[in-house]
Amino acid sequence: MTAEYAVHGTVAVITLNNPPVNGLGLATRRGLTDALTQAHADTAVAAIVITGAGKAFSGGADIKELGQPTALQEPNLLSVILTLEAATKPIIAAVHSVCMGGGLELALGCHYRIAAPGCKVALPEVKLGLLPGAGGTQRLPRALGVEPALNMIVSGEPVNSELLMQVPGQQLFQSMADSPDTLLVQALAFAAEVASLRPLPLVRHLPAQHPQGDAYFQFARNMVGSMAKNFPAPLKCVDAVEAATQRKFDDGMCLERDTFLNLMWTPESRALRHLFMAERLASKVPDVPVNTAQRAINSVAIIGAGTMGGGIAMNFLNAGIPVKMLEMKQEALDRSIATIRKNYEAQVKKGKLKQDKYEQRMALLSTTLSYDDLKDADLVIEAVFEEIGVKEAVFKELDRVLKPGAILASNTSTLDVNQIAAFTQRPQDVLGTHFFSPANVMKLLEVVRGIQTAPDVLATVMALAKRIKKTAVVSGVCDGFIGNRMIEQYGRQAGFLLDEGCTPAQVDAAMEAFGFAMGPFRMSDLAGNDIGWAIRKRRYVEQPNMKYSKTADLLCERGRFGQKTGAGWYDYVPGKRDAIANAEVVKMIEDHRAALGMTPRKISDEEIVQRLVFSLVNEAAHILEEGIANKASDIDVVYIFGYGFPVYRGGPLNYANEVGLFNVVQAMQRFAQNPLDDANFWQPAPLLARLAAEGHTF
Repeated sequence: MTAEYAVHGTVAVITLNNPPVNGLGLATRRGLTDALTQAHADTAVAAIVITGAGKAFSGGADIKELGQPTALQEPNLLSVILTLEAATKPIIAAVHSVCMGGGLELALGCHYRIAAPGCKVALPEVKLGLLPGAGGTQRLPRALGVEPALNMIVSGEPVNSELLMQVPGQQLFQSMADSPDTLLVQALAFAAEVASLRPLPLVRHLPAQHPQGDAYFQFARNMVGSMAKNFPAPLKCVDAVEAATQRKFDDGMCLERDTFLNLMWTPESRALRHLFMAERLASKVPDVPVNTAQRAINSVAIIGAGTMGGGIAMNFLNAGIPVKMLEMKQEALDRSIATIRKNYEAQVKKGKLKQDKYEQRMALLSTTLSYDDLKDADLVIEAVFEEIGVKEAVFKELDRVLKPGAILASNTSTLDVNQIAAFTQRPQDVLGTHFFSPANVMKLLEVVRGIQTAPDVLATVMALAKRIKKTAVVSGVCDGFIGNRMIEQYGRQAGFLLDEGCTPAQVDAAMEAFGFAMGPFRMSDLAGNDIGWAIRKRRYVEQPNMKYSKTADLLCERGRFGQKTGAGWYDYVPGKRDAIANAEVVKMIEDHRAALGMTPRKISDEEIVQRLVFSLVNEAAHILEEGIANKASDIDVVYIFGYGFPVYRGGPLNYANEVGLFNVVQAMQRFAQNPLDDANFWQPAPLLARLAAEGHTF
């Protein structure tokens, strides 16, 4: 049952029961209205309490229903709330744990609300490119006040019930329970107190006013507009809340509903909803059931105390998991500990971390110079130099000292995990954990599954990723896995654009206007141009037929490795990350172009964007076809959380779907005609060609 019904004396209790968060899908809405009808028909019932089972009052609408007929099917959420308002017996919402989105709108439709302490309250629809669509923009300003309501609606962030109780003049909650455990008992007592009170109070009858009116909303628009340039929903939220202060309630509701429906069909909202589902689906691996037994991870060891090793360590310390770091020299360990301390102290200084938490985390960190001290670790992550011989030495030592059942992980970003596993006598316990730099900040974790990786090892690491607050995506074994394999094609195209007439600044500006955090040349300077140089040298031997622009090699031959040397595609001032154009680099590109016999041509920003983004799309199609990625949405998650792809475009494959795969293929056929480009690369991957021909999407 999605709504359970029980009577306690003269009070009916309706408990939403639709795990995990009591989402308000069609079945739950029907169960709730049936229970309300039952309560009204019972003459012995004087009042009604609505609460939620488990760990939520209600997390709101069922996202899967958005845009589907069931979302509008009666009783829709608007109709349910009208039913609450029309009730002749007082209805009390007893909210706890999670009260968000449609769940909060449902509570606002009740006559009274009592909250448990620690309840997270939010209207998070803006994070899906929407605004609240069942009265949230009209009722919350009346119940809480215009400014705090607008802040909640525009940010979408949860606020604890205790803080909301302290808002001057608030009428969101009439009472606060002593604890979550006493909520229902206190709600029943409150219901008995108000059972005979009439008229029944409605939030819609409360005033929504702001003393500065027009000036305040203009200020709000200026602030929101500067922070949400590519997202239409936040400014529409301001419009809707302003309507609550200027229009009759029902007129404001009409504006809210029209705006909600218009936003739902914007590409930005489609992209954000796609990512919402994609992030949750990423943890699901087709052949690893959710009930797969997991190994206990109570201690972690990290080999290598450089920037990456230290960043990885912080993730586990933050989660309360003891970490032991190994290095060959004590000085390296001392440097790493000093860096970790510095990072935590900066958080303490900013008020983001309490002093006692900082001390607790540092107390979990220990160091060693001996592999023998790692014998009891449950998980070991190797983060040493990216060279197969170095990895071999590390994994043979780990195989020697680690206890049976320990998980051995490599942080390699390109090397063959199957080859690394073969250095041990326990390949079933080996996999890749590719953290992204800076590892203590970046949310993405590529979990690389070797051909012999045991299912319980994969299940354990995927669950551990959640524990350390990472979004994990499973990749098969190939050169570069998902993200770096694709970015190599992106970089190749950027190089060809220089040969044909672009400058680094023009390419970067076009990609940043498209929405990337930084263009390919600024990104290369940040990562280190010597890293790409090393990969290309390997490619020249292993894949001599693959074409590359030689401009990046010429740059590296001049020692311009990027920000770390103060000179790359751009110049850099110490202590700053501003990219300053360098005339000598532009001259180098022009000279190389002349040596190739190329006459520079004018290249549009549109062509720049299409060539770079569609190169990602085509390589992604190959990756899907080869089974390296489990699903298209996993690739979008990798690029959003690991490579700065614009969130409001939903990832490269979602963007390709929006453009239309037929149009993508047509553009690729044009690019294949470029004389310096790699015509073979621009042959559409068979999967892409088939989907385009059939009119399908990824």
